[in-house]
Amino acid sequence: MSKFWLSDFEFQDGTFLVKKTGHHVPLNVGLVTDVLVWISFFTLTQGWRFWHMARGHRKPRIAFLPDTPRPWYFIWPVLHAAGAIIEKDPSRADVIFHFDDTTHCEAKLPENIPSHAKLINFGCRDVSKTHVAEAFERVAGYSLAVDPRAFDGPMVEKSEINAAHDGRIIEGPMDPIDGKTYQRLIDNRVSGGLVEDLRTTFVAGEPTIVFRKRRPQSRRFANENCDVSHMLPHTCFSSDEMAIIRNFAKEIGLDWGGVDVLRDATSKKIFIVDANKTDMGPPVALPLGQKLRSTRLMARAFSAAYAPKVRG
Repeated sequence: MSKFWLSDFEFQDGTFLVKKTGHHVPLNVGLVTDVLVWISFFTLTQGWRFWHMARGHRKPRIAFLPDTPRPWYFIWPVLHAAGAIIEKDPSRADVIFHFDDTTHCEAKLPENIPSHAKLINFGCRDVSKTHVAEAFERVAGYSLAVDPRAFDGPMVEKSEINAAHDGRIIEGPMDPIDGKTYQRLIDNRVSGGLVEDLRTTFVAGEPTIVFRKRRPQSRRFANENCDVSHMLPHTCFSSDEMAIIRNFAKEIGLDWGGVDVLRDATSKKIFIVDANKTDMGPPVALPLGQKLRSTRLMARAFSAAYAPKVRG
């Protein structure tokens, strides 16, 4: 791992501070294991990069603003599998990707961009939990958010910021805490004492792959999965549900990224509880063969949506 990548982190009191987001990641055996698993995947994906270089296939040219993704973001292996090349000069790019890890951002287009350039995520400026819940209610017609002062019963309290993984179940009614958002508790339990998330990824605003993630109920809000598999969206969702998910992405301006979808065991309704415009992936617990296959599927969708058909 290069010093350039390591500059994203700072070691403080036994944890790694992610400078961009302010999150602290504890140094433990689990982290070391995750890093080793990721390195094996990263090493294999570099084969795609060298293969395309040897063939002379280096399109589309993609520029990232304001940040360049590190290799642990999903777009990194996908663009190499697709044969794309990172372009530092937006005026020479076929694709311009607004890449910003923060919850709220300003997405300003650079000057002198090519007329043929395709844009990614310039309309996605707010992925706070409140905004996600409001957008979901508009497209689904039923609500996720609750008023903690009036809600009687168990509910979920979460930080507004992206990827905090700090949710907890509390009892209402209660006075809200600044910086927190409140949602109904979705019963996403499945057999074996597990809960299930359906992490749905997007390419060009279209649901492309679903990572079915399961973890013990006691670790409901942690990003620590004991079973992960990848599926195609139409095998998980009905056509009406696909329309909700697609319309949600359009509502928040999400061209590329991922959303967490939960299915309530009683009502069978789906709820979109989180959105991420700089999706990491594939999940660490996904078997290596499925990691490579899911990346290739995303790369095919990326090429179909963004690779110019005829370029000199």
